[in-house]
Amino acid sequence: MPNGNDPRKHTIAVLVENKFGVLSRVAGLFSARGYNIESMSVGETLDPSVSRMTLVVRGDEFVIEQVTKQLHKLIDVIKVTDLTDESHVERELVLIRVNAEPSNRAEVLRTADIFRARVVDVTAVSFVLEATGDEGKLEALIELLRPLGIQELVRTGKVVIARGPKARVRRVEPPRKPRVADDPKVVGFAD
Repeated sequence: MPNGNDPRKHTIAVLVENKFGVLSRVAGLFSARGYNIESMSVGETLDPSVSRMTLVVRGDEFVIEQVTKQLHKLIDVIKVTDLTDESHVERELVLIRVNAEPSNRAEVLRTADIFRARVVDVTAVSFVLEATGDEGKLEALIELLRPLGIQELVRTGKVVIARGPKARVRRVEPPRKPRVADDPKVVGFAD
C-alpha cells in the first residue's frame, strides 16, 4: 500500500455545470497552484446541462486533498470524487499511424490483432490503428510498434466509471420567478 506522502497518479472525476468558461476555471485552478494535469477528458453526461471531467494528476495525499477542496469552492462544480482507490473501470483511446512497408505489414497486423486494435485507415505507406484499453495495455502496444516505425500517435485522456450501482445526479432546477399571484403582500389581485 502506498504511503500518503509518496506522489502518485490520482484519477479525479468532477461533475460540473455545462457552461462556457468552466473548463478554463478548472484548468486555471491547477496552473495557479503549480499542479500539472497529466490527462483531462471532458464530455456531456445523460443530463445535457452537466459535464463530467476526468482528471489525472500526480501528487501526495495532501496535494490531492488541497486540489479537491479548491475544486469544491468553484461555483460551477457539482461533485468531486477521487476514484483512485475505488473499484472502477478505466479506458483510453489511442490512434497510431505506423509504417506499413511490405516487410512490416504482417507484423503490424499481428500485433494489432493481439491487442484487439482495429485498422481504421490504410494507405500505401501506413496503417492507422485504433486501440482502447487501460494505460498499461496501450503502453505495451506502443512499445511493440515503436521498432516498426510509429509516424504519429494521438491519445485521449483517461475516462473512468466506478463499478457497481451509483445514484444518478439530479439536476438542480433554477429558482422560479415568483408570480404576482403568489406574493402574499399583493392584496386584491384577481386570480
